[in-house]
Amino acid sequence: MEHDSHRAVSHLLTLGGDERIVPAHADGTNKYHSSPFPRQTVTYASSTANDISAAAFDHLAGFVAHNAIGPEMGGADYARHLAAVRERLARAYSLPSGTDIAFSASGTDLEYIALQAFAGRAGGGIHNVLLGADEVGSGCILSAHGQYFAAQTALGVPTTKGTPVPGLAPVSLTEISVRNGFGDAFDSGVIVAGMRSEIERALANDQFPLLHVVHGSKTGLILPHLDDIDALIARYGDGIGFVVDACQARITSAAIAAYLTRGAVVLLTGSKFMGGAPFSGFALVPQPIAARIAPLGEGMATIFRRAELPEGWPGADQLPDSGNSGLTVRLEAALFELERFQALPFSDVARIIELFRAASLDLVERIGGTRVLPYPVGDRDQAGSHPIEMRTLTTIDLSGEGQAIDFDGATAIQMEMMRDKVRLGQPVKCARFQGLEMAGKVRGTLRVGISMPQIVTLAGMPGVDAGQALAQDMDAIASAFDKALQEIPQQ
Repeated sequence: MEHDSHRAVSHLLTLGGDERIVPAHADGTNKYHSSPFPRQTVTYASSTANDISAAAFDHLAGFVAHNAIGPEMGGADYARHLAAVRERLARAYSLPSGTDIAFSASGTDLEYIALQAFAGRAGGGIHNVLLGADEVGSGCILSAHGQYFAAQTALGVPTTKGTPVPGLAPVSLTEISVRNGFGDAFDSGVIVAGMRSEIERALANDQFPLLHVVHGSKTGLILPHLDDIDALIARYGDGIGFVVDACQARITSAAIAAYLTRGAVVLLTGSKFMGGAPFSGFALVPQPIAARIAPLGEGMATIFRRAELPEGWPGADQLPDSGNSGLTVRLEAALFELERFQALPFSDVARIIELFRAASLDLVERIGGTRVLPYPVGDRDQAGSHPIEMRTLTTIDLSGEGQAIDFDGATAIQMEMMRDKVRLGQPVKCARFQGLEMAGKVRGTLRVGISMPQIVTLAGMPGVDAGQALAQDMDAIASAFDKALQEIPQQ
């Protein structure tokens, strides 16, 4: 009976998303090689996608049985479940009163919520200013442009990738780089200068400037700083809007509140640092922004179900009144991980994060890499004062002398390491080679990221044991890396 219930949970975790969620490999994993069932692996892939933890999986078995959740779910049951999730999220993050919460089947879909939140503010539509296109999800570039990003939506509606979502305000998109060609992050002031230029251009074209903030990019950057955001607000008031890409969920409750009180929409997912199974997302919309929501565009009915958007949003009653059992259980898994993480004393969280940071930096040296800094060189929030949530991710540059591994090589190494049951985050494009021999090629990286469930597990161990467990995992990663180097043709 237990075997049947666990099989049912695994099946539900693969439902109600776009094509990225379905099993794509013989071992039952999806395109990101994450599984809808627990596995005995050494996994530090929270920057890309997790396997579900054994504790969350067991919790879901009871949750599914108690609530009689099957592949088909009615709209009323779905609305009831999401109402409870909204209340629990508000408590877990101590959200400001009146914060609206919208749900989506992936972080990529959340960009549509951000566009909708600021639709109708200007006759010429929205000018969306994206930060670091290489350090956000590739699909987000399309969705932030108001376009479909996959062959079908989570509702199963066939679409053509790159075509506009009907009814969304006209959207133009520009991108501001967050790193230079050497891989060094730009200072917040440089980013804001670029934003000011785009704001002025948008206002001249009767467009509403929507500015992206990154709180935890693929390499852990936080840009721009709050004081620089405040300066933009002081100058332009509600003539501009902000959306915070915190989809990695490497963000504290205090940071969320700081953004919401400034009128920014905050985007998070439950499948990265939070540790839930992919895919799930939720957008936090501050009350003053929610009060001005324009009527939903017709294309929103191809992407969202009625219960996923707040009741008071005009036009929400025109969305399909159906349920999504897959998203229901994925959100439950994410909440399970978030609530037990938030229940930890901060001292325990800080202790484990420091142990991870030290162990991962030792790993960088062992495999002959260099650390990609998650802050601008010389930044005032650098080194030990960098926010603690960003110390949960270490990005390793593999392009040093003697290795010179490019992006394709790093991808091959990451894939080969999985044969030894070691999973790290996907390589990210953050710098290019400067020498003539490999000019133009993107430098190879690997990302080592811890997750909420791993921190919870380690926090339950005595300090020495937690340190030893992390050291053993880093040993396994180093061994798998060395073995992969022998298997991959040298460049």
